[in-house]
Amino acid sequence: MRQETPSLDSLIERVIALQDMTPIFIALYDTQDRLRHANRAFREAFNIPQDAFPTWIEVLRANYQDRKGLIITTSDFDAWLLSAQSRRGKVPFRGLELDMHDGRWIWMTETVQDDGWMLCVGTDITKLRQNQRSLRQDRDIAMRAAQTDELTGTANRRFVFAKLDAHIANVQSGLEPPFGLCVMDIDFFKAINDRFGHQGGDTVLRDFVKIAHETIRRSDTFGRVGGEEFMLIMPRTALSDCAAMAQRILEKVSTSCPFPGAADFSYSCSAGLTLYTSGESRADLYQRVDRALYSAKQKGRARVESVEE
Repeated sequence: MRQETPSLDSLIERVIALQDMTPIFIALYDTQDRLRHANRAFREAFNIPQDAFPTWIEVLRANYQDRKGLIITTSDFDAWLLSAQSRRGKVPFRGLELDMHDGRWIWMTETVQDDGWMLCVGTDITKLRQNQRSLRQDRDIAMRAAQTDELTGTANRRFVFAKLDAHIANVQSGLEPPFGLCVMDIDFFKAINDRFGHQGGDTVLRDFVKIAHETIRRSDTFGRVGGEEFMLIMPRTALSDCAAMAQRILEKVSTSCPFPGAADFSYSCSAGLTLYTSGESRADLYQRVDRALYSAKQKGRARVESVEE
């Protein structure tokens, strides 16, 4: 007897029903890192109501404040969050271990599509011996420190240039289209240090990093590459869209007030921008984007300039 092929709607209903039966965590995030689907196990573990679709940041902030869901061991949540953001969703696949307030130890994988949508799948690995868990925690802490700029909490030069090399290799292999590269430099930074001291300069650097991470997409890579200079990698993005992204950052910076007691103070940033051309070296690419940054400085600063070739 010929068996009737089930409809697409009935298959979707069955998949969703089975997802709610499994103890495995399943969640889907969009390009803005907002939860779009999660099964019962995931929602219960991270204390998310059935009808809520928060962003990843909102989930972690609530977990930290309520001491539920994920254990976040830090005295400075915002700094911890910024560091986590700088690494999240930057590779097609990664696995990480999560320690939960209910005593469970979860192996969570993140699979990221080219357009930035992310599938998270978690498995309970609590039965691992405690000494193994401690070793793994120490390893993760050391890896995070090696990839993070100590002052600002964003990705450091080593991490950003490793991502740059990976994108170059992917374009050369035909795995992805050209990407946008932007180098940003805070204007007149020495004058800021002269007025407010080096601690004041540090405050401005951290303010700039916070603005950048609030503006960029999860698929973008942002980090500090030296002094007051930062790099932004924008995969699968046209030059005009890259320029719009950089301009949004510069506009937010121009209205920021990092010193509550100095309302008269404002600062600006200059940005150089280019697209990677297949076949060229990292040195050629960086020389061109540096030329664009120099052009922005020469034309009055607080602006975005691009060089195409």
